[in-house]
Parts: sequence; C-alpha cells; structure tokens
Amino acid sequence: MKIQAAKVIVTCPGRNFVTLKIVTDQGVHGIGDATLNGRELSVVSYLEDHVIPCLIGRDPRQIEDIWQYLYRGAYWRRGPVTMSAIAAVDTALWDIKAKMANMPLYDLLGGKSREGVMVYGHANGGDLEETIDAVGHYIEMGYKAIRAQSGVPGIKDAYGVGRGKLFYEPADASLPSETVWDTPKYLRFVPKLFETLRDTYGFDHHLLHDAHHRLTPIEAGRLGKDLEPYRLFWLEDTTPAENQESFKLIRQHTTTPLAVGEIFNTIWDCKDLIQNQLIDYIRTTVVRAGGITHLRRIADLAAIYQVRTGSHGATDLSPVTMGAALHFDSWVPNFGIQEYMRHTEETDAVFPHAYRFEDGFLFPGDTIGHGVDIDEKLAEKYPYKRAYLPVARLEDGTMWNW
Repeated sequence: MKIQAAKVIVTCPGRNFVTLKIVTDQGVHGIGDATLNGRELSVVSYLEDHVIPCLIGRDPRQIEDIWQYLYRGAYWRRGPVTMSAIAAVDTALWDIKAKMANMPLYDLLGGKSREGVMVYGHANGGDLEETIDAVGHYIEMGYKAIRAQSGVPGIKDAYGVGRGKLFYEPADASLPSETVWDTPKYLRFVPKLFETLRDTYGFDHHLLHDAHHRLTPIEAGRLGKDLEPYRLFWLEDTTPAENQESFKLIRQHTTTPLAVGEIFNTIWDCKDLIQNQLIDYIRTTVVRAGGITHLRRIADLAAIYQVRTGSHGATDLSPVTMGAALHFDSWVPNFGIQEYMRHTEETDAVFPHAYRFEDGFLFPGDTIGHGVDIDEKLAEKYPYKRAYLPVARLEDGTMWNW
C-alpha cells in the first residue's frame, strides 16, 4: 500500500480552514486539519512545498515512522507551522488506518474509556447582565459546563465577547484590529461576575474562565484566590507559559484549578508544568501538537501526575480536529473535558461529520475512521479570505498579550 496523492484544500465557510487529503493506491483516503488561525497560508506552503513531495510513495500504515521522519528529519523542529503540518498528516493517516481496519478510530486507539465526552460551551455577553443570561441559555441547552466571559466596565472590546451568541470568531479583519486592555479593571470585575453567577444558578454546573495570557503570575495568583469561593472547574491561560516555572508562583497562592496549553506544540512545552504538578488540565490539541501520535505521549505523561486533558476546541479548529479529538477523548484514560464551540451551518455542511451533541456531552459516532469528511465541491464555493486576530495594547499604548 502506498500514498498515491495528497492535496491541500483551503476554504472559508465563515472562517478559513486548511485541510489535507491523503489518498492511497487502494482508493482509501483520510483527511487532517492544518488550520493555523491568522497564518493559514504559511501551513499551506509548508505542506505543498515541503511535506507532500516527501509523502508520495510511502506506506501510509507506517504512521510512527512518518511522524519521526517529518519531525526529526527536518532538523528545524517544533513551532506552530511545522507541528500543524505534521498534525494534518498524522490525523489523515490515522483516519486511513482506521478505515483499513474497518473500525472507528477510538477502537483502533484501544477502545472507549467512557460513553460520552463532557464538553463546555462559551457563554459571553457585553456586560454582566448579558453574560448571566447567556449562561442561563447554555444551561437550558443542556450543558453541564460553561465558560463565562464578559465585557468589563471601562474596557472596550474585552477578550471573549463575541459578535454572536454561538459562533464567536475573533479573527475579524484583513489587517489586525487593536483593542485596549486594563488589568486592574478586569481583576476587580471577574470575582463579581462569578459571585453573581453562583448566586443566580447555584453550584450544580461547572463554570470556567479564560484570562487569555493577560496576567502576570502574581496577578494570576490573586485572581485565583479571589475566585476560590465560587469553585471554578478551571482558570485558563492566566499568564504566558514560555517560562513554565512562572506557574510555581501562581500555584503557591491559589487552589483554583489551572489549565493551560492550547498554543503548545510539543511535550517539551508542558513537561515541567506537568511533572511539577503546576497545572490540573493540559489543553494541547490534535492539530497544534503534531496529531494523535504526539498528543498520546503528552496525555500519558500527564496521567502519571494526575493531570487531565482539556483540549482546545474553538472555531479556529475545523470539524476534522473536533472529530479526531472526540475519538481521542473517548479513549484517553485521563480525560477531563473538551471545549466545544459550535461551527456555523455553512462549516458543518462543508465538513459532514458523525459526532453529535446531547445533554452536555459529545458523542463521536461509530463511523469508521474519525468520522469527518470534506465536501470538496461545496468547499470551492468559499474562497480564502485573509483574516487576522486582533492585537491588544494597554491604555498607554504598550503592546500586550492577545
């Protein structure tokens, strides 16, 4: 069996997605997600100019060897472009292998560890009242876990406040727009938000919050301490984790569970965080961390230290990643939760899939492979549109973390 052809499909049914399709000489095909929000065409070039020529003629069953070939053989390791490209190949190859075995991907990985995958949705509003109502709406839809983000008094365009109720997409302009950030105003407001949510809805539902790398370690420790009475499921991405030791300071000051890692690319980005038990959830994803092959290694390391998975699942990841992630989530023994931001109807039509939402859980379905495909004819109707994430500045003009 040989890889006969591979091609990259770029489509924009409301936002840009990059998909790799690999076809074997026996007519079996698999697809993988290579989307890198705001840098999509960089991965397209990496795949078309450097990776695909190396794949033709290779045995698609040799997933591990191909992964090592693309990672070790390039010499220039890691980074979001390289690892997104490797992830697309890896995911497509796992899809092919599961189809060859005539089984759902979770069976090929070792079988289910659970029947359903608990997910959390995104409730956001322009102010406190809107966010309270949004959380109530998600409760009505059956969610057991909800991330709450709100506009902050005195801050225009605060992070996490979408333009729609279900389909938040932060990449909003052909050149980066600029937002203004004020940490003291945010730190004063967030505890009030969660106090009001608990007063309104009680403690029967999990609540989560994302600081999106905006805080210093000591500010993060203070916020975590202030939020302890409201029993958050987790406080996410409090500070940039390039310096993994910075989480020691946060951990010293709060027992609020900590989650980080959606932008991590390899096990080395989270090794110290995990082995020093500085986090409770690791948020690496199939598409950003080199595919299922490498994500399994991260999850296995995390399991030793009782760190659970909580993979990123926003709309900048295509349904291909969501499908693969749900099969991974169904298998992985140390699963915690899966982010689930719903795609638009146009996106769902381009990427027909087997997974479904029911009573706070996602179910991957029992279709062979990872259960997601692409309608290439329909994809052609949505050409690429350049879109950037915003940038953030402090009120004095200093660049800050997005």
